[in-house]
Amino acid sequence: MAFPPGFGWGATTAAYQVEGGWDADGKGPCVWDTFTHQGGERVFKNQTGDVACGSYTLWEEDLKCIKQLGLTHYRFSLSWSRLLPDGTTGFINQKGIDYYSKIIDDLLTNEITPIVTLYHFDLPQALEDQGGWLSETITESFDKYAQFCFSTFGDRVKQWITINEPNIFALLAYDLGLFPPGVPHFGIGGYQAAHNLIKAHARAWHSYDSLFRKEQKGVVSLTFFVIWLEPADPNSVPDQEAAKRSIAFQLDFFAKPIFTDGDYPEVVKSQIASMSTNQGYPSSRLPEFTEEEKKMIKGTADFFAVQYYTTRLVKYHKNKTGELGVLQDVEIEFFPDPSWKNVGWVYVVPWGIRKLLKYIKDTYNNPVIYITENGFPQSDPVSLDDTQRWEYFRQTFQELFKGTI
Repeated sequence: MAFPPGFGWGATTAAYQVEGGWDADGKGPCVWDTFTHQGGERVFKNQTGDVACGSYTLWEEDLKCIKQLGLTHYRFSLSWSRLLPDGTTGFINQKGIDYYSKIIDDLLTNEITPIVTLYHFDLPQALEDQGGWLSETITESFDKYAQFCFSTFGDRVKQWITINEPNIFALLAYDLGLFPPGVPHFGIGGYQAAHNLIKAHARAWHSYDSLFRKEQKGVVSLTFFVIWLEPADPNSVPDQEAAKRSIAFQLDFFAKPIFTDGDYPEVVKSQIASMSTNQGYPSSRLPEFTEEEKKMIKGTADFFAVQYYTTRLVKYHKNKTGELGVLQDVEIEFFPDPSWKNVGWVYVVPWGIRKLLKYIKDTYNNPVIYITENGFPQSDPVSLDDTQRWEYFRQTFQELFKGTI
């Protein structure tokens, strides 16, 4: 395999996962600080991100690793509460600015392109206390935060991700309650949070476009997590429709409003409306965009960013009991093929990424695509015989290099 000219190698981190220093130098608490400090069965072994990888104090060591790997790009996220401890520009933490400025400057000095994510699941606790992503007011708070970051770092950062994986975040945080704030709102909260996430992204994109783009000449998008989904029985029409519906709920729910026409997919709207009627709701549990909001949302991405790890099979499963929940609305069950090799939840299905990219190309008018995450987990304890990982990457790249997608 020969990598084409301009091919970029990168690595990705997230602030809460690597920084530590959870209360150092004026940082305010984020929802993950609160969530993990509460402990309990939802927190693995009562672990926290108080120290994590220690990147807040060990950045120089991280930089050595980045250079040793020969990376051309490094994607990291900003901690909103490290920069703005209460989530607002009423108090700006200069030490937080200094920390991220050093990272950006060091990367550029070493000819490594910084890709900066504004939000990776770690809302300032002060904003969660005001309703978080369930509140309409969060869209203005996020826009002001985004403008602050564009103004502060945009002279050097030219590639921005507004929100990491809004599709997985809305589901896990506000529908299932597995992520902080940890309160489930089955069948309702995930949709409300998603609605506000889309509008918040769009507002931030417009702010960049109107206030910063001409001078800074950067690009802005958001990134989606996608598990590719195949019908369990390729000859079963119900399974085929279930797979299409699954992709619509997982990816098109966010991508269609932003990349196409400002509104949710018809299959999503009709499915939730039908389920809501059967459950006795006077109207659909899915909020509606106004015509003005649709115009504001449409076209608010400069590239298509996607994160792929694995694939699942999908089978139609009717929600006979009328249970509330996003997954129940889709009316599916999903599972791996027993022949697929795996570590944890990642099953090695190299052809899945090719099918996903083909779907994006065909559905969204052949956009510029960035794969912002892809990889293979480590088993515990970690083995130095890392054949599974390099074999995963080898097979994945073979799929990507099979000529024109």
